[in-house]
Amino acid sequence: MTLAPRVEIAHLTKRIGSKAIVDDLSFQIPAGEVFGLLGPNGAGKTTTIRMMVGLIAASSGTVEINGLDVAKHFQQAMQHVGAIVESPEMYGFLSGRQNLRHFARMCQGVTEARIEEVVQQVGLEARINDRVNTYSLGMRQRLGLAQALLRRPDVLLLDEPTNGLDPAGIRELRDYLRRLAQSEGLTVVVSSHLLSEMELMCDRVAIIQSGKLVDIQTMGEIAATADGVSEVSLDVDDASAANAVIAARFEGIEVTTRDNELVLTLSREQIPELVAALVGAGAKVYGVRALKRSLEDQFLAMTGGRSVD
Repeated sequence: MTLAPRVEIAHLTKRIGSKAIVDDLSFQIPAGEVFGLLGPNGAGKTTTIRMMVGLIAASSGTVEINGLDVAKHFQQAMQHVGAIVESPEMYGFLSGRQNLRHFARMCQGVTEARIEEVVQQVGLEARINDRVNTYSLGMRQRLGLAQALLRRPDVLLLDEPTNGLDPAGIRELRDYLRRLAQSEGLTVVVSSHLLSEMELMCDRVAIIQSGKLVDIQTMGEIAATADGVSEVSLDVDDASAANAVIAARFEGIEVTTRDNELVLTLSREQIPELVAALVGAGAKVYGVRALKRSLEDQFLAMTGGRSVD
C-alpha cells in the first residue's frame, strides 16, 4: 500500500498584478524526506514557503499537509507544522528559555521536559537562560529551530536555516535534520542558496526559476552524470596528436587541454570509442577519469547559467 504524501502541492500559483511570482508548482513530499527548494534570487522559494504556512494566500492551486488543505483547514493543518520563515522573531528582552515557554503556552501538550529536550538537541544549554538580544545570529537560528520543534511536528519548513551558522554549526544542523527525518519520520523542507549544503543535506532537490519548477532530482541522480553525459579527463602522451584524432573522429566535441591532460564532455557510449580511436592511432592513454558534476554544475546547466542568491 502506498502511503499518502505528507506534503502535496498542486498547481500552486501566486500572482501580484500581472506577474507570476510562483507559477503552477506541483510536487509531493513523503514522510521521512529532506526536500530542498533551490533557485536564483527571486525564484519564488520564500513565497512558496509562505503560502505553505498560510502567511500569504495563493492566487490558485492548493497546499495540503497530511491531507488537510491549508486554505480550508488552516488551524488543523498547522498543528502538524513547525516553521522558520526568513529569520526567527524572538523577544530580545526575554531569555531563550522564556521565549520557548511563551511559545509553549500557545501549543497543547508542550511540557517543561520537552522544552529541555529541544534545548539540548539544538545545543543551547549553555546560553538558554541569557537574554536573546545577547545572542549571535547563529544562536537565534538555533532557538528558532527549537521553537519550531516544540510540538513534535510532522512537517518542518525552514527558509535559509544555515544563515549565520559557522561551519561546525551547519554540519550539526544538517546531521540533526537528517537524523530526525530518518529516525522519527519528520518531513523537512529546506530552501537555501548554499548548493554544497543542499547536496549533503537533501534527499531530493526541486530547482525553481522565475517561479516555475525546472526539475526535481534525487541526490543520486545529481551525483550521476546528467542525461548519460559525463565530463571526462584523459591523460595522454601527446595532447596535440590526441586533439587531432578527436577532431577527425568526434565532430563538435570541445576539448580543454591542460599540459597532456584533455578534458571533454562525452556520452557514456563515446568513452570507449574515443579510447579505442586514440590507441588505434598510436596514442598512449595513461588514464581515463570521469569528473563528477556538482549540484552547482547541474543547477547552472538547467537554469542557463544564472547564479544563485
